[in-house]
Amino acid sequence: MKSFAAAVSAMMATSAMAFVPSSTMESSTALKAMPDRMWNKMVDPSERSKSLPWLPRPINLDGSMAGDVGFDPFYLSSIPKNFAGFLQPPSWEETEGIPTLYWMREAELKHGRIAMMAWFGWLATDGAFGITLRFPGDIYSVENIPNAYNAHNILVEQGSMAFMLLCVGLVEFCTGASLVQVSKGELDREAGDFGLDPLQFLKGKSAEEKKRMMTRELLNGRLAMLAFGAVATQSALGESTQNFPYF
Repeated sequence: MKSFAAAVSAMMATSAMAFVPSSTMESSTALKAMPDRMWNKMVDPSERSKSLPWLPRPINLDGSMAGDVGFDPFYLSSIPKNFAGFLQPPSWEETEGIPTLYWMREAELKHGRIAMMAWFGWLATDGAFGITLRFPGDIYSVENIPNAYNAHNILVEQGSMAFMLLCVGLVEFCTGASLVQVSKGELDREAGDFGLDPLQFLKGKSAEEKKRMMTRELLNGRLAMLAFGAVATQSALGESTQNFPYF
């Protein structure tokens, strides 16, 4: 009886020991099989962001672009994606593509330029610069459109916004065509560069001077986006804030 109990105990111990190394090996194999974290490819752990020094620098923001101070707290610029799919059908897949940083810089410049014009236009139509600027015609007069805040709804009812929509569509088509050329490798251009310099500001300038002027445009565009959002929000608070100076 004692010999039988000893045999059973030995068998149980052997069985239990058999499971230990197998479990350890499986766990070790599973850990080694885990893919690399995308985070490691999105940041440079050896360098801090200039604008957010408590965060590592986004991998694509190395300071070489105009206006680049490493500000990307959500690391959107580090997400690997080909944005050419927003502009062209899937049948054009064999292209060089449009990387994330290029697409975002193009969008930032476009929004900044529009915001600079929009902020100036909003204030100019409300007489903020000493004179009320309006298109000729009674439908655009102060009597029919009292301020910039109410202009949108009034112009929609008048039908004038259809022409503006047509103009915006034409501009978007032309700029989109240039991005398609970039994605196909047929056009080598910096993001947002349409060669529009009628006053020859960049003619004869060195690379450093061109970058300084590009940085100024970016900074003014970023400020204009904040300013336009602020004036539109302030004007919407009530009837008493719809006219200049909006308080």
